[in-house]
Formats: sequence, structure tokens, C-alpha cells
Amino acid sequence: MFGGMKDMMAQLQQAQAKVEEAKARLDTITVEGKSSNGKVVAVVTGNRKVVDLTIDSSLEDTEEIADLVVIAMNDALAKAESVNEAEMGAAAKSSMPNIPGMGGMFGK
Repeated sequence: MFGGMKDMMAQLQQAQAKVEEAKARLDTITVEGKSSNGKVVAVVTGNRKVVDLTIDSSLEDTEEIADLVVIAMNDALAKAESVNEAEMGAAAKSSMPNIPGMGGMFGK
């Protein structure tokens, strides 16, 4: 009885390690979001942290700049969310199927 529990704890620790590895990998992945006219570009990590924002110098209207920044940020964050879900899902799937009763928990 306790041997099975010990194995399950070891598998959970392995799963946690894989999730931490995925998080570290996500810090190295960047995605780019652009405004519809391409004059504002936002760069975000897979962990959804903004690392760069470029605004074309031809833009003078602050209201337009604000609108374009919002569009570019939302575009970049949506892409980062997809990358994050893929990486974290892969980390969870690779270790969880071996734990009885938890295999289908992450969309096997």
C-alpha cells in the first residue's frame, strides 16, 4: 500500500519538475504581436511577460498610438497564451498518465 503511494509521490515530483522545466523554457520563447497597420509591435515571452514594445516614429496621434498598442499587446498575449498552454500541457501529459486515476485529467 505504501509502496504505491511512494511511487505516486515520486511521479508527482517528476511532474512538478517537468512543469518547472516548461516554465523555464517559456521564458526563452518570444512571440510578436502587431497592430493592424504594423506600426506598433509588442514582444511577449511564453510566460506572458512583455519584453519589448516598438512604436513607429511616424505616429504622432497619442490616441491612435494607445489604440495600436492595445491591439498589438492583445495579439502578442493571445499568441503567448497558446504557446504557454502547449508547453504546459505537454509537460503535464508526459508525466501524468502513469499516475492511476489522473491520466485523463489533462486531456490525454
